[in-house]
Amino acid sequence: MEVFCGIDWSEQHHDVAVVDPAGRVLAQQRVNDDPAGFATLTTVLGRLASSRGQVGIALETDRGLFVHALRDAGYQVFAINPKAVDRYRDRYRVSRAKSDLVDAIVLANLLRTDADRHREIPANSEQASVVSVLARAQQDAVRERRRQTARLRSQLREFYPAALRAFPDLTTKTALTVLSAAPTPGQALNLTSDDLHSLARSCGRWGISLREVTRLHNVLHQPQLRQPPWVEQAMGMVVLQLVLGLRILSLTIGRLEADLAEQLDRHADTAILRSLPGVGTVLAGRILSEFGDDAARFTDAASRRDYAGTAPITKASGKGRAVLMRRVRNTRLFDTCRDWSFSAVNASPGARALYQHRRRLGDGHEKALRRVGNKLVGQLDHCLRYHEPYREETAWTLTA
Repeated sequence: MEVFCGIDWSEQHHDVAVVDPAGRVLAQQRVNDDPAGFATLTTVLGRLASSRGQVGIALETDRGLFVHALRDAGYQVFAINPKAVDRYRDRYRVSRAKSDLVDAIVLANLLRTDADRHREIPANSEQASVVSVLARAQQDAVRERRRQTARLRSQLREFYPAALRAFPDLTTKTALTVLSAAPTPGQALNLTSDDLHSLARSCGRWGISLREVTRLHNVLHQPQLRQPPWVEQAMGMVVLQLVLGLRILSLTIGRLEADLAEQLDRHADTAILRSLPGVGTVLAGRILSEFGDDAARFTDAASRRDYAGTAPITKASGKGRAVLMRRVRNTRLFDTCRDWSFSAVNASPGARALYQHRRRLGDGHEKALRRVGNKLVGQLDHCLRYHEPYREETAWTLTA
């Protein structure tokens, strides 16, 4: 690279600094986050480098229109972890003083001296980017549904414990339908067995048994402590709003999963992803979303495991040595690998044998799942690298 550019990104404008291989500052400027600002930046860089491919650009983010425009224009763009930038900043100002202009210079020099230690933003295909948008939106909606469910559970515990006994899973259609019709204990007492049967059928549970209807009726009609009437009514209003939010989230999740499945069918790696144990539409979408499909992004299985956070780290000093869980990681991908490991233990004899083996050696549940996930990520890397589907009979050994 002929020149190195650091961009301290913000929502409205960006501070830019350009240095040469010797570290001399060639340009400093503030540009707006719009087409005019982008044109100004490309003009400045065009005067300082023979081609766009000879310009390295460092930022603390890999997302946004400005970042994608730089990548599409042919520049080498690197997303630097903010924690790494913070440590590197101490080389310039031990006083811990901070300014946007200094941060831009720090980014430019960090790339100048340590470009080989940082990854260029991957060149994922457009289809992989589409899958990423949908998969992340689905994951966010699922997380929001969990938060809303926890809020509903907390509210019901305050005045309506019978609902919690009746519906251990508050996200089911039956639970949401009954709570919409009877958001307070007083209203639940007015529901007959026929009412509960009709409500269940109205949400699609046509085959609900008489035994289940009777159970719901008995639980909702059991004596319980009550809040004052007006307080109970107010709490019921809150329950109605939370139930409405959960219904909308459930519809959103279903629609996103349908769209995700449609887009996955158009990607070349989907067949390989779906061949892996425990991987369905949602997990395939999340795996593709976070790993991407740039074949040059990961040099080997170890780098893929490091990025996923499944590979442990070793801390050794003197006579002390500890193997610890990796904390700096892609959290979305780490959560995905955890869910994948849990699913694979039930779907793959090899994964289940490894999990049980690690438990016998003393690993806890989560640590054993990370061991399984580490192995799965290695198998994924092999399958994608050699363009072959997963094969259970050759995938597993207990040496992992």
